[in-house]
Amino acid sequence: MGGLFNWTSFVIQIIAFGILYLLLSKFAFKPLFGIMEKRRQMVKDQMDSAEKNRADAAQFLEDQKQALQQARKEAHDIIELAKSTGSKQADEIVTAARNEAVRLKDEALRDIEAEKNKAIASLKAQVSGLSVLIASKIIEKQIDEQTQSQLVDQYLQEVGKKS
Repeated sequence: MGGLFNWTSFVIQIIAFGILYLLLSKFAFKPLFGIMEKRRQMVKDQMDSAEKNRADAAQFLEDQKQALQQARKEAHDIIELAKSTGSKQADEIVTAARNEAVRLKDEALRDIEAEKNKAIASLKAQVSGLSVLIASKIIEKQIDEQTQSQLVDQYLQEVGKKS
């Protein structure tokens, strides 16, 4: 009996193994493989999502670099425009000040000329008035040449004191 092979027990074991395999595949392997497939899909989705996020982050970083470069360029342009505008305004202010100085100088020269003309006219009026007065005094007194010379000198001194 020790060397005999028992075919019945072998067949029963094969049938039991087949039934066990069918039961395990229906109730254990299928759900287990489904869970493993879901897990594999979830890991794949997470890897795809991570790759997409990395690409989005790289694109966002590139966009931010470009925006920063654009902002720097705009700031540089604004500074240059401000310098240019400031320089133009300074030139305009200097030109306006020079024009105003020339205008004031011309106006002062006209005022001086007008005052000089008034003074000359006033002096002429006084001289002609004094001449008439001297002539009338000369006629009234009928004086000699020396007295007439003294009278003219006296009136000239009076004119000098009045002006």
